[in-house]
Amino acid sequence: FDLLDGVYVAHTKCAMPIAIMLRQSLIELANSRLAQDGQATKMEQVYRYLTGPRFRHRVEAIVEKFTDMQEDLAKERKATTRLWAKREAQIQGVIESTVGMYGDLQGIAGKVMQEIEGLEVLAIEASPPDAE
Repeated sequence: FDLLDGVYVAHTKCAMPIAIMLRQSLIELANSRLAQDGQATKMEQVYRYLTGPRFRHRVEAIVEKFTDMQEDLAKERKATTRLWAKREAQIQGVIESTVGMYGDLQGIAGKVMQEIEGLEVLAIEASPPDAE
């Protein structure tokens, strides 16, 4: 077979195989062009999306949610710290009252009162530094 003036010329025996080969080549070329056209179209769509208002609104919504979460966490931390400080003060008050009552009873009963080891330790910890 041969190509003469843009026309394929072939013996009749070769005509069908050449036609099948040319058809397959044209189909592959068309598919390749479609893929390239689709790729360019998708790139344009992505560019329009990234530069358009929908993308900006979505990013703003994400940033807003993160900011809300940070603010909520800060509020929770502040509230929890306040509760812990309150509980710590309550516990310290109970310890001081218990140690004071134990000291009063020791003063009244003297050596007769049995020593309560945990309260002795608490009395040492609760005493002011200049009292030692």
